[in-house]
Amino acid sequence: MREIVMDTETTGLEPAEGHRIVEIGAVELFNQLPTGRTYHQYINPQRAMPKEAFDVHGLGDDFLRDKPLFKTIAPAFLEFIGDARLVIHNASFDMKFLNAELEAAGFPTLPLNRALDTVAVARKKFPGSPASLDALCRRFGVDNSAREKHGALLDSEILAEVYLELIGGRQPDFALAAAETTISSQTKSSTPAEVWRARPRPQPLAPRLTEEEAAAHVSFVAKLGDAAIWKRRA
Repeated sequence: MREIVMDTETTGLEPAEGHRIVEIGAVELFNQLPTGRTYHQYINPQRAMPKEAFDVHGLGDDFLRDKPLFKTIAPAFLEFIGDARLVIHNASFDMKFLNAELEAAGFPTLPLNRALDTVAVARKKFPGSPASLDALCRRFGVDNSAREKHGALLDSEILAEVYLELIGGRQPDFALAAAETTISSQTKSSTPAEVWRARPRPQPLAPRLTEEEAAAHVSFVAKLGDAAIWKRRA
């Protein structure tokens, strides 16, 4: 399953008030593992940056002036996300901005149910606990020391780690936890002699070595002397 963990930075809180996206960052996951593929783009919002927003992400008018417009970068962005599920922290915020930009640029909007909101996941898993990205980093021991200001790509990379912890750890367990519980239960309720152990095969597997490979091995071991482990007997 392909997923895109992503984040945006904006000039403010409401696209209906004329605020725009100024940065998009995204990280690709496949089967809940990072692939190394990322997307990152700064965007010219065609408006002045309010001080409150600048204090959050540090992206000012001079820096953004020569960056491309959203309508220019939209095709590459849509190609990168494809039909993957989107994983976003406070998804309603980013989705309303993305859809406002897409609609204004003449592109199809994104269904809201396509996005998984990690804030909602965190609140369901840890009721009553803080669900900010920084709080979740502290909970899971995710290093966010480089996060002096908000940045879309950095926040996406951090969120990807947090997301994998939220759904059960950085490596999916493939139901091994249930198997370990069963084995543990069997061990506690059984005497040592009753604990399951693998039995010898009724019919040994056929050798996979060719005669030439076996002869080469014998010749090699002969050169190692009497101390070779292949000459030892149990």
